[in-house]
Amino acid sequence: MMAIPISVKQLIEGNLIESERIELKKGFNPEAILHSMCAFANDFNNWGGGYILLGVSDNHDIIGLEEKQVDSIMKQLLNLSNKLQYPYFPIIEPVRHSGKMVIVLYCPGGPARPYKAPKALGKKSEYMYYIRHSSATVIANTEEEKELIGMSNQIPYDDRINPHASIEDLDLQLMKVFLRDINSNLNPNTLSFEDLCRSLNIVDGPKEYLKPKNVGLLMFSQNPEKYIKTPWIEVTVFHDRVGDKFEEEKFEGPISSQIKMALQYIRNAAIRERVQKVNTQAEAIRFFTYPYTAIEESLVNAVYHKSYEIDAPVEVRIELDRIDIISYPGPLPPLNKDNINDEIVISKRYRNRRIGDFLKELRLTEGKNTGFRKIRAAMKYNGSPKPVFITDEERVQFITRLLIHPDFKNETITEPLNEPLNEPLKSDQIFEFIKLNPNCKRKDIEKNTKIPLGTLKRYLQELIEDGKIRKEGSDKTGGYVILGE
Repeated sequence: MMAIPISVKQLIEGNLIESERIELKKGFNPEAILHSMCAFANDFNNWGGGYILLGVSDNHDIIGLEEKQVDSIMKQLLNLSNKLQYPYFPIIEPVRHSGKMVIVLYCPGGPARPYKAPKALGKKSEYMYYIRHSSATVIANTEEEKELIGMSNQIPYDDRINPHASIEDLDLQLMKVFLRDINSNLNPNTLSFEDLCRSLNIVDGPKEYLKPKNVGLLMFSQNPEKYIKTPWIEVTVFHDRVGDKFEEEKFEGPISSQIKMALQYIRNAAIRERVQKVNTQAEAIRFFTYPYTAIEESLVNAVYHKSYEIDAPVEVRIELDRIDIISYPGPLPPLNKDNINDEIVISKRYRNRRIGDFLKELRLTEGKNTGFRKIRAAMKYNGSPKPVFITDEERVQFITRLLIHPDFKNETITEPLNEPLNEPLKSDQIFEFIKLNPNCKRKDIEKNTKIPLGTLKRYLQELIEDGKIRKEGSDKTGGYVILGE
């Protein structure tokens, strides 16, 4: 029995996991549970499997299970796992929530799909393929069955083990920071390192050949580029229309850190604010060169949906009149160059099934198929032109193009973003870097955040005075740490 990082409260009350990936059962119905386990193991849409909650009704009321039943149910769940073809074992955890016992089954996409389950638990029952349709578990039809068989042993790249890395390449401190940031009930101090990695589902294999998964290296390795092709973000800022004057920055490390650092850099380089008074109303109109929300959503989507098997980083090109965010390859079918700008865009399948879960838990992205809508809404609210989504006939690349607000067009933007909006961002950037790099030296912070030395000293002193960080060791060799770590 392993612990599950995400809490029951978040599963029931939050919106981190889509409803299509959560099955609620007020009681123990072995046959229905077996079919849902099979469907989540098949992970037909590469959503990342799902969760089954026993003791919770369809309307999210906590019914609870009788405590004397829990041990018996746990044994029966083990027997059910062996009835699948092939045997499949979800992570199972009994927990107390609102004073009542609930059993949570975390059913990630299985490594040996397609899986079959008996239609009934009686003897000589026919075995069927089960998949998820919206929020229901159903038997796959003929076409879906053929497609599922075609996916035989196809594991998305982020969920595969990396034979070139070892479990020692995963960083315990990064895991602790992640668990703290998502308010997980999982206590890393009471688990062995191996059990912690298994609970996060970032390793696989027998004890004698335990290997990290690619998603583990992307999220919890200080140097994922050692094992994965170009897993970084490159940002280029152009200062003229010809392209002769430009600055380039490369953001490496764990992908969540990359995203935050790159967003900070882009915000400082590209976002400017303007306040316009209106005679007919008391409040002034505030708008920006680009809405931050649109940039954030576009960049996170690029990191989430790119292929990490292709030797090409995520690229951000900040031109004088637009920002292009580019990832490789293009979108998966049914999306194509002709329908990608439709008002309603639905992607049936994901390229990576695990990265999204980690980014959702960190509140860096939301549910499936919301990205396009969120980008459009942010641009519209800012008074900006509609975003343009671009791919080619062969889906070689995907570009999100954000055009500058019309009132800034044809201007040379040199003034800094207003101080009240910009100041706390630098402080957050420094704090985030120290959190991800304990005992880092001032020169390391300066190099990675690009904050001038004088300004950096001031913010470090403020963080110390606020009781958020402290310096350990001497001035020459000492480093900074987060208080309470």
